[in-house]
Amino acid sequence: MTKHLQTVSPIDGSVYVERELATAEEIHTALNLAVSAQRRWRRVPVAERVAIARQAVDIFSSWETDLATELSWMMGRPIRFAAGEIKGFVERATYMADIAEQSLADIQLPEKPGFRRFIRREPLGVSLVIAPWNFPYLTAVNAVVPALLAGNAVLLKHSAQTPLCAERMVAAFDQAGLPRGVFQFLHMDHDDTEVLIQSPRLAHVAFTGSVGGGEKIERAMAGRFLSSGLELGGKDAAYVRADADVKHAVETAMDGAFFNSGQSCCGIERIYVHDDVYDAFLEQSIALVNQYRLGRSDDPETTLGPVVRPESAAFIRNQIADAVAQGATPQIDEADFPLDEAGSAYLAPQILTEVNHGMRIMTEESFGPVVGIQRVSSDEEAIALMNDSEYGLTAAIFSQDVDTALALADQIDTGTVFLNRCDYLDPALAWTGVKNSGRGCTLSSVGYEHLTRPKSFHFKILP
Repeated sequence: MTKHLQTVSPIDGSVYVERELATAEEIHTALNLAVSAQRRWRRVPVAERVAIARQAVDIFSSWETDLATELSWMMGRPIRFAAGEIKGFVERATYMADIAEQSLADIQLPEKPGFRRFIRREPLGVSLVIAPWNFPYLTAVNAVVPALLAGNAVLLKHSAQTPLCAERMVAAFDQAGLPRGVFQFLHMDHDDTEVLIQSPRLAHVAFTGSVGGGEKIERAMAGRFLSSGLELGGKDAAYVRADADVKHAVETAMDGAFFNSGQSCCGIERIYVHDDVYDAFLEQSIALVNQYRLGRSDDPETTLGPVVRPESAAFIRNQIADAVAQGATPQIDEADFPLDEAGSAYLAPQILTEVNHGMRIMTEESFGPVVGIQRVSSDEEAIALMNDSEYGLTAAIFSQDVDTALALADQIDTGTVFLNRCDYLDPALAWTGVKNSGRGCTLSSVGYEHLTRPKSFHFKILP
């Protein structure tokens, strides 16, 4: 019996996309095609791979309006912001193309008389990229484009919430002239995905998603010694020091907490504020958040859309209720956001104070429009609380003392530390996490090291 996926739009609960899932035979055929195509693709000079990728990016960018509309309907991003993800895709893909030839060049060693020695970066083979719905293009591009540029073939499995994203990316590369089989999408369920991961012809898995999803990937890979990159959950923290520019900190941290309805792996979910600026920071934060407009994602006036599904909203409401029962104080009146109704995907933004780490809201990933703000009295207290987490993706410090901020940043257990900004990915920097936020690295020149393997050449030249 044929299996289907349905994408239910959070805007109105309608079925926006319906697709047949790939059969076992279709998955087998796609993998065979990828293996044979990759053998040829790896021989294509890097400069030619880059040229095809640049053409694909240009084609993709020309579809911006349609892609933004689809994105809004599939996962609920307000239409006024949706095109920003297409621009971000272009920025990241372009940067990785810009550095590809240099990053993938042979590593030349100092001359040694009578020998020729160098290290070559060879592609791994076929990479399976499993992408999520919350930033469906920005997360996929991190793994897909560098993998292709490195000479790998890619099979892309996207979330059932955003299947069109996989189709559009593959279509852009097809139009750009990428050889058949080098980049394919597969709509699969979890069971078939696990079977594919266990195939000896697969060389690499890149997964972005929950910690639970990452655990399933690792179990499926057990005994395979498979190369992998896992970007998992987050409970990212910000610290507002006594010397911070409060207005800037408010605008930046609130955007980091509530953009995309808080559905970002590197979104700010907890904020520690020094006593000296706590009252001013809180007052300005409440005023700013009360200006948000909760509404349908296809309404250009909307600044806060629904979360992805009613079940997600119910989880966040439960977190908030538990915190309030333990003594937390909600600072936003839900009545000011009338679309917020139990059972719906529309959820009012919320700021909670009088919070502590005995509450789920400060330790468990929320992935929604809520943030806890906790008062602290010193840098030491703030750093200890920031590190008191099973996650470690990013952290942000707000301060006008760069040297002190750098010293504090060295003490924070995360993959990235920001100063006076947050919730941003610079493609020139390594994107990585520690603890339960995952392992591996994407983007930057370092990212290419995770998509290739070193092969040493040691030639003795006879007289």
